Amino acid sequence: MRIWDRLLDLLFPRRCVFCHKLIETEDPMCRDCRRIISLMAAERHKKKISASVDCYAPLLYEGDVRASLLRYKFQGQSVYAEVYGEFLSKCIDENEISCDSITWVPLSRRRLHRRGYDQARLLAEQIASRYGYPCVPMLKKLRDNPAQSRTGDAAKRKANVAGVYAAINEEQIKGKRILLVDDIVTTGATLSEAVKMLKAAGAVEIICIALAQKRD
Repeated sequence: MRIWDRLLDLLFPRRCVFCHKLIETEDPMCRDCRRIISLMAAERHKKKISASVDCYAPLLYEGDVRASLLRYKFQGQSVYAEVYGEFLSKCIDENEISCDSITWVPLSRRRLHRRGYDQARLLAEQIASRYGYPCVPMLKKLRDNPAQSRTGDAAKRKANVAGVYAAINEEQIKGKRILLVDDIVTTGATLSEAVKMLKAAGAVEIICIALAQKRD
């Protein structure tokens, strides 16, 4: 190991993406999380978010997965996206998911500026890089509505996202089978609203995938 690399390890020691414990290997996950999280991902979780749309999610939004995603979204840990992409890809393969193109549920301009990156877009780009599908912005957020996590029950969450998205690049939507990516699905209100906009713009099929879902 080069002296510079050793110095970086001393200043910024490697930590497991999920449990955040110190690790000494090149693997970004510790041995225990590699085993436990992989077993969780093998359960093939699927959540029905509307009468015609399912959302696939390899992980459950709890414990170390929840803590990891909070660091990813709010503590600048955008590098986690590469590890997350591994689990999303396995979910896609196991469920034989295919599409014409990929898009994501976007942040508002204000939240994107504050965070510095769009966490769902990074996940979508990870998937696109593995499969070669085009990754295209197809939605824009019209207003900076309150975060869903602070909104309340399912009815309030549905009202909170009503009308907040609009379709863009409609020539990329019409007649296409689209994989719509988000980071977390709870009630499915956000994804349902995004799906509605894509269908109105002419998409023939929309498959949803998120890294994690809340347990029913």
